[in-house]
Amino acid sequence: MPNFKSMMDAWLEARLPTVSAFEPDLATRLSLCVNHGDFSLAYSTAVQPGLGYFGDVDGYVAFATKMGHAFVLGDPVAHEGDRADYIRRVVTAMPRPCFVQVGHATAGVLADLGYRVNQMGIESNLDLATHSFAGKRNETIRYSEAWLRKKGYRILECDGSIADSEQVRHISTNWRKGRIVSRREMRFLNRPFEPRLGPHMRRFMIAHPDGHVIAILDFDPIFKNGAVIGYTAAFKRKLVGTTAHAEIGLTKFAADRFKEEGRTRLSFGLSPLADIEASTFPESRLWRRSFQQAFRSRRVNENVFNLQGQAAFKRRFHGARQVSYIAFKRGSPIEMLALLRLLKTL
Repeated sequence: MPNFKSMMDAWLEARLPTVSAFEPDLATRLSLCVNHGDFSLAYSTAVQPGLGYFGDVDGYVAFATKMGHAFVLGDPVAHEGDRADYIRRVVTAMPRPCFVQVGHATAGVLADLGYRVNQMGIESNLDLATHSFAGKRNETIRYSEAWLRKKGYRILECDGSIADSEQVRHISTNWRKGRIVSRREMRFLNRPFEPRLGPHMRRFMIAHPDGHVIAILDFDPIFKNGAVIGYTAAFKRKLVGTTAHAEIGLTKFAADRFKEEGRTRLSFGLSPLADIEASTFPESRLWRRSFQQAFRSRRVNENVFNLQGQAAFKRRFHGARQVSYIAFKRGSPIEMLALLRLLKTL
């Protein structure tokens, strides 16, 4: 029998007006992503299960609903010059949708449409064309890779010969046991982990001296004009008890590989609520203070999500900071509660 929460969710979502159906299949979404997916979340919007889509054959906006609220994920996957039009169209079609993890250009369009726009965290990126791991500030990163090799570990890209999907599933399941909340994974901003790689994804791994795989690092592609220009770090998994050098060494190895291939960008993705400052757009000071307090909160970091730990790991690589935004018309506590539930943090 459905519980009260599920019944209430269904009732609230039934009150949302129907949006003109656009149901692109995976091949269509991937094709649009290959041509226009030049931001870190683009690939995830194309392949994440459970999302809805607004748009047409030339582009789409990904969204999801919760508790009678609509949430748009990322920027439109469309030609850069057409994105503002997709934003205006989806705002007209939906009842005051909230936009989550959008870039500066999208934030500017929404501010002109009367939205309040707050910072929601920092994305960190390496410009692989110019980046080098030389120098003192990258000494600990180089040490991690050297330590792994000295101890007999192998760092390699997955070709299917070292670990099959069941072994990868075991690593992920074991990793979940060590998480703050082991019974659930975040959704929406992240998608569920899959042992098998999706199209265009890359996987790197560390093999123990005895041969078994102990850690993996998966990357989503970033596209522009039909070519892969870089990657976003999407999933990290390792067996409980694995050395902390594993994640750092794997990341450096992958970054070096991408640079050798001529890729130009490596994104570490979003550090949620990190380094929140006043927005350059009209914003909610209440939510800015709330985000800052949540990032500092010991209770949040120890019992909900390790915001500080995730941000600290990404800072190790000294990437360029890129602000991500959240934009809303309502910004009510109920809307924020709906977003937290959509993210599976509650």
